[in-house]
Amino acid sequence: MNKYALITGASSGIGRSFALQLAQEGYHVMLTARSGPNLKDLAEYIRSNYKVGTNILALDLSKVNAAARIKQWCEELDIAPSILINNAGFGLWGDFPELDLEEQVNMHRLNTEALIRLTHTMLPLLAKNEKSYILNVSSTAAYQAVPTLSIYAASKAFVLSFSRALCYELKQTGISVSCLCPGPTDTGFAKRAGLDALADLAEKFNMSPDDVAAAGLKGLFKGKAEIVPGALNKISATVVRHAPKKIIERLAAGLYNQ
Repeated sequence: MNKYALITGASSGIGRSFALQLAQEGYHVMLTARSGPNLKDLAEYIRSNYKVGTNILALDLSKVNAAARIKQWCEELDIAPSILINNAGFGLWGDFPELDLEEQVNMHRLNTEALIRLTHTMLPLLAKNEKSYILNVSSTAAYQAVPTLSIYAASKAFVLSFSRALCYELKQTGISVSCLCPGPTDTGFAKRAGLDALADLAEKFNMSPDDVAAAGLKGLFKGKAEIVPGALNKISATVVRHAPKKIIERLAAGLYNQ
C-alpha cells in the first residue's frame, strides 16, 4: 500500500528536511509552499534520488481558501495522506507598536488560523487510513512570553496548546497528534524575522534542519504529544516552566533586545 505525506512550508529549512527523510523512508510526498520554483527543484531532486512520487502545489497558506484547495488537490489525485506536517510559518521581530499591523496579523493568520483550517479540513482524509499522524511545528518560544517577538511566541504557544488538546481528543482514533518545539535552527528564520543582530549568537546554538526533522519524525512515530529536540532546548523548556514569569520575560527581553 502506498504511503503519502503532506508537508506545508516544504520548500526550504525543516520542511525540506521532512520531505527528504520521509522520501528516504518510502513515503510519496505532497509538497506545498509559496515558492513554486523551490518546490520544483525539491521535487526533481527527490524523483532523481528516491523511488517515490512527488506532487507539488504552490500557494499562500494564509489565504482563507488554501485549506479547501489542498483538500481538493488531494481528492483530484485520489490520495488520502497518512501524514500531515503543518510546518508553514514565520516570525517578526520588534516592538508590537512599531511593527506593521497587517504584517503581524498575516503572521498570526499563517501560524495559527492556517494550521487550524488545514488540520480540520484534512481530518476526514487522514481518517481513511488505518493509522495517521499529524505533526504541528511550534517552537521553544511557546514556553514563555517573548518581548519583541510577542505575536510569534503567542502564536506558537497556541500551536502547542491546540496540539496537546487535539492529541487527547483523538486518542481513541487512528490519528496521532504531536507537536514539535525546536529551538534555534539554521533555517534563515532570524533573517526573515529581522534578527540580524543575533545571527552570530544563533550560530553557536543552532541545530541543523536535518537533526530537528529527524527528532520530530522519531517522536511522531512513537506517538509523543510534545517533542523538544536537543538537550539544551529540553533543559530550557523545563526551566521556564518552573521559573517566575517576570524573570523569564526579563531574560528573554534582554536576549532579543540587541
